[in-house]
Amino acid sequence: MEILFAPWRYRYVSTGDNDAECVFCKIINDDKDDTNLVLRRAGHNLIVLNRFPYTSGHLMIVPFRHLSDPCQAAPEELAEMMSLTTVSLEILRKYYKPHGFNLGMNLGRVAGAGVEHHFHFHVIPRWSGDTSFVSVVGEARVIPESLEDTFLRLRDDFIKK
Repeated sequence: MEILFAPWRYRYVSTGDNDAECVFCKIINDDKDDTNLVLRRAGHNLIVLNRFPYTSGHLMIVPFRHLSDPCQAAPEELAEMMSLTTVSLEILRKYYKPHGFNLGMNLGRVAGAGVEHHFHFHVIPRWSGDTSFVSVVGEARVIPESLEDTFLRLRDDFIKK
């Protein structure tokens, strides 16, 4: 097995310190939306680009309240999350013309949750062939656009919606 070192990710992984502030709560409570790649703040949720995307345009819809499960959320929080999902699909279709999307949540560590105690909804554009030989053989992903370029491309449309 090849070992890849990514020391810049350390601040995003759990170190076992349960008192450490949640990465999403930090973003929610910070006023540096451009630095944090926040595309939009709504009434109950925000839309933020994933810093470790599967594809260009991979974003997340995150409730403001620190909740580990959507069953704990109020109906208006969930309704807005779905409304922001449809807005996200429209904007991503406009700029990236994907062939499809992966939508969903990972709840709990065993389900693959990277941020276990603050649920969030992923919107991931997909294209035929985006799992090329590099992903299959090289066990690596190629993202053809920088996060900053993706942010600048999408930001104005998310602000308008």
